[in-house]
Amino acid sequence: MHEALQSQFPAKTAHEGAPRGDFYFMPIMRLTPYILAILACAPLSAAAATADIDTDADTTARALREVVVTATRPPVEVIPVQRLGGEELKRLNSQSVADALRYFSGVQVKDYGGVGGIKTVNIRSMGTNHSGVVYDGIELGNAQNGQIDLGQFSLDNVEAISLYNGQKSEILQPARDYGSAGTIYIRTRTPRFAEGKNYNARATFRTGSFDLINPSALVELRLSENVNASLSTEWINSSGKYKFRYRRVNAAGETAYDTTAVRQNGDINALRAELNLNGSINEGEWHFKVYHYDSERGVPGAIVNNVWRRGERIWDNNSFAQGSFTKCIGRFTTLANVKYSFYRTHYVNNDDKQIKIDNIYRQREFYISTANEYAILPQWRVSASYDFMWNALAADMTGFARPDRFSHIVAVATALNLKRFKALASGMGTFIHDILRGQQSPADKHVFTPAIYLSGNPLRNRDFSVRAFVKRSFRMPTFNDLYYADMGNSKLNPERVTQYNIGLLYDHSANSFISAARVSVDGYINRVKDKIVAYPKGQQFRWTMLNLGVVDIKGVDISALLTLNPASELFVTLRAQYTWQRAIDVTNPADNYYRDQIPYIPHHSGSAVINAVWRRWNFNCSYIYVGERYNQQENIRYNYTQPWYTTDLSLSRDFTFGRVNFRALLEVNNVFAQDYDVIINYPMPKRNYRLTLTVEI
Repeated sequence: MHEALQSQFPAKTAHEGAPRGDFYFMPIMRLTPYILAILACAPLSAAAATADIDTDADTTARALREVVVTATRPPVEVIPVQRLGGEELKRLNSQSVADALRYFSGVQVKDYGGVGGIKTVNIRSMGTNHSGVVYDGIELGNAQNGQIDLGQFSLDNVEAISLYNGQKSEILQPARDYGSAGTIYIRTRTPRFAEGKNYNARATFRTGSFDLINPSALVELRLSENVNASLSTEWINSSGKYKFRYRRVNAAGETAYDTTAVRQNGDINALRAELNLNGSINEGEWHFKVYHYDSERGVPGAIVNNVWRRGERIWDNNSFAQGSFTKCIGRFTTLANVKYSFYRTHYVNNDDKQIKIDNIYRQREFYISTANEYAILPQWRVSASYDFMWNALAADMTGFARPDRFSHIVAVATALNLKRFKALASGMGTFIHDILRGQQSPADKHVFTPAIYLSGNPLRNRDFSVRAFVKRSFRMPTFNDLYYADMGNSKLNPERVTQYNIGLLYDHSANSFISAARVSVDGYINRVKDKIVAYPKGQQFRWTMLNLGVVDIKGVDISALLTLNPASELFVTLRAQYTWQRAIDVTNPADNYYRDQIPYIPHHSGSAVINAVWRRWNFNCSYIYVGERYNQQENIRYNYTQPWYTTDLSLSRDFTFGRVNFRALLEVNNVFAQDYDVIINYPMPKRNYRLTLTVEI
C-alpha cells in the first residue's frame, strides 16, 4: 500500500469506541476562554493593491484584456511569489488545483494516477506536511495526516493560485499563516456585475476520455448595493479506465514484464457545492462561505507482480463553514476569521493479500483568529495576531486514542516600506496541548519560529530588484504519527526547517513589440532536522515513528515570462520555469544511502507554456519535464526511475449570440502518448482528450 495511504489509515479492523452520529460537538463553554476580543490595524488599500483583477465584459474584449493583464507588472513582493490567474489559469489543460501547480518551479506533485487518484504537493523538497494551503483566506487543515488532497479542489470556480516560499508579504494575516515553509493561496471567483445588471450565470459541460462526465454551474446575484452571493456546483463522474504499458526491467537489465493493460479501480463519483456571501461596509468588508464535497472513488493501487486490480475504496464527506471580517479605523485595521469543519472518511481495503480494513474516521476542527495592524508611519507598520484551534479525531477502532489537540498561536510582525527598500520581520510562538481518551497525555509542546525578509531596488527605474530571506518553521507530528497503535510515538518532536533564500528579479513592461518581460532567479538552502520517519520493528506491518532524519536541500528556481504583441490583434505569451535541486539524506554516515538524493526528487525539472490569442481564437501548448529520480532511499540502479515529460495542446473559440457568450474548448493531453509514472508502479494515462462547452450570460 502506497505511502499516502499508509500515513492516512491504520491496519486495524475492530469497530469500537465510535461516537454515535457523524456530527457531534465539543461543548462551547470549553472553547469560550480561548476566544479573544478583536482590535484594529491599517488600510485595506495595500492588500487590495496586491490582488489580481480579472474582469468580465463581452467575450471579444475579455480575451484581449486578459492577455494585457498577464503582461502587466505585478506588485513587487518582498517574498518570492509565483502566480497564475484569470484566463491564463484556464488555458493550462488543468482540471484540479494539483494539475495547475505542476507549472510552478520548485514544486513536486505526487500523483497516484487517474481522475480519482490522490494528489499531494511538496514544495522545495521539504515534505508535504510543510506546505500550507489557504482557501479564500483561511488555511485548510488535516490533523490526521497533515496532507491536503488537492485533487478534491476543482479549478472551475478558482480565480487565482499563488505560491509563496516562506510566507505572504502582507503582515495583516492570521498567526497560522506564518507557520508553513511554503504556502499555496487559492482564491475563488469574486462576483463582478456590469452596470445595471444584477446577476451572472455560467454553465459548463465537460466530457472526454475515461468516460468523463463533468457538468458545473455558477450563479451570482447582486442582493443589494453592498451585498452579493454566489453558488457554485460541480459533479464529476468517470470510470477512470485507461490503457497503459507495463514494462519492468530486472537488476541484470533483462525485461521482466512488457505488456499493455487497462487501469482498474480508478473510478470517481464526486459532488462539490460552494455558497458564498460577500459584503462591504464603510472602510471594511466581510465574507462567508459554506463548502461541501462528497465522493466515492476507487484507489488505483500499485501495479506489481502482475496484480492489476486493488480492493481499496474511499468515501469522503467533507464540509466546512468559514467567515471573515475586515475593518479599518484610522490607522488601525482588524481582521477576524472563524471556521468549523467536519471531515468523514470511510476507507475499505478488501485485497486478499493484505490486511482487511473497514474503518470510518471523523475529524473535526474549530478555528478562530484575530489579526491587527497599526500604521505607525505611512512607511512603517506593525501587527499582532492570535489563533486558537481545536482538532479532534475519532475512529471505530479498538484502542484508538481519540486525541483532542488545542493549539494557541501568537505572531508579531513589522514591515518597513521605503522607496527603494522593503523589510519584513516576524516571530511566531506555537503552544500545543494534546488530550487522549483513556491514556496518559503527552507533554505540551512549545515552538518559536522567527523570519526576516529583505527586498531592494538598486536601479532608479525599479526594473531590477534583489530579495533575500531567512526563516525557521516546523510541522507538528500528526495524529497518525503520534497515536496509531503499533506505529505511533507520542514523544515525537516537531520536525524543523531552516530556510535561506536569495533572489534576483527583472521586470519590464512597455507599449511595444515586447509588451512585458520578467525573469526571476532564486537560490536557496533548506535544512530539515528531526525528520519524522517510519522505522521497522522487525516484523511486517509493525513499524514505529522516530525523529531520525536530517536532510540538506540546495536548489535554484528560474522563471521567465515574455509577452509579445506582433500585431494589433495578436498576443503571444511565453512562460517557462526551471528547477535544479540537490536534496540529500545526511542522517547517518553508516547508512547505505548517506548523501543520496531523497526519493522522488529530481535534479532537474521544468515547464514551458506558449499561448497565442488572435481575435476570438486561443491556442495553448504546455510542456512539463521531470528528470531522473530514485524511488527508494538508496540511489542504485534497481531504484532508478526514468525521466518523464508530457505535451498538452488546447484550442478554444469564443462566440456571441445576442447577450449570451459561448466558449468551445478542445484539449489533447499527453499528445505523444508517453508512458510514465509520477510514483513508481502507478502508471499515468497516455494520450487523452477533453471537450468543454461553456455558456455565460
